[in-house]
Amino acid sequence: MNVIRAEAMGFCFGVRDALALAESLAHPAGVTIHGELVHNERVLVELGRLGFRQTPEADREGVPETSHVLITAHGISGRERTRLTQAGKSLIDATCPLVRRVHEAARDLVRRGYFVVVIGRPGHAEVEGIVGDLDDCAIVADESQARDFGFPKIGLICQSTTPPALAERVRTAIVRENPERDIAYIDTICRPTKDRQEAVLELLRNVDALVVVGGRQSHNTRQLAQLATDRGVPVTHVQCAEDLDAVWLSRFRTIGLTAGTSTPDEVIDDVEKALRRLTFAQTKLVAEFRS
Repeated sequence: MNVIRAEAMGFCFGVRDALALAESLAHPAGVTIHGELVHNERVLVELGRLGFRQTPEADREGVPETSHVLITAHGISGRERTRLTQAGKSLIDATCPLVRRVHEAARDLVRRGYFVVVIGRPGHAEVEGIVGDLDDCAIVADESQARDFGFPKIGLICQSTTPPALAERVRTAIVRENPERDIAYIDTICRPTKDRQEAVLELLRNVDALVVVGGRQSHNTRQLAQLATDRGVPVTHVQCAEDLDAVWLSRFRTIGLTAGTSTPDEVIDDVEKALRRLTFAQTKLVAEFRS
């Protein structure tokens, strides 16, 4: 079994910066992380070990007990910032600058009189932060949800981790359902997402199966796996080396390896080492059988 790594995978700069900021804090026990800093279970466990309190992603309506609140890379709305500061909390901001760009694009469209449509996953922390400052908007997960929105001016933006191909399908469908409307599309998909998706598409041409490493709740990780599924390439999504299925992997000669933007380098390396150990074991077994 041969193992080929994707050219681009793993931590993006936004995640690295967020973790570096968290790790630089002198008194983590006095800080609550407002949601999941990154969607990776191993990282979250480590943050807990360091002493951080962590608000569950789906339960951020309350007010953290600590005096300091760390905003995750996914960002929050301006209204949420105001709510927290009015409650007396000091904010430590780890919002990815590319997520800030999505917020800015939404505000710019509103100033120009457009009804904003966000192409993204409803309920995702980033999407909730984007729409939290919009009085009227729509969230569209895929092309099947495109409809006539009833506004003369429609502005389209994307969750930063949206697959480019999906965004294009949704944009085309919305244009079709809203003929003769003024439709403005701002491509707010981040470059790291594009790089990782393009690397996977290139990888899929040369492998028999794909291993995707990342958290179960990571949207961009699941999208990498979906690219393989859409192209008929067998794929397994694992969180760590222990999740690998040796029997399943033994069916394939060449395995591709990629990882989502919230996956630490050491986790990727552990998975690759485990794959190569399986390769060595298979080679040795074949040699012994032939002898």
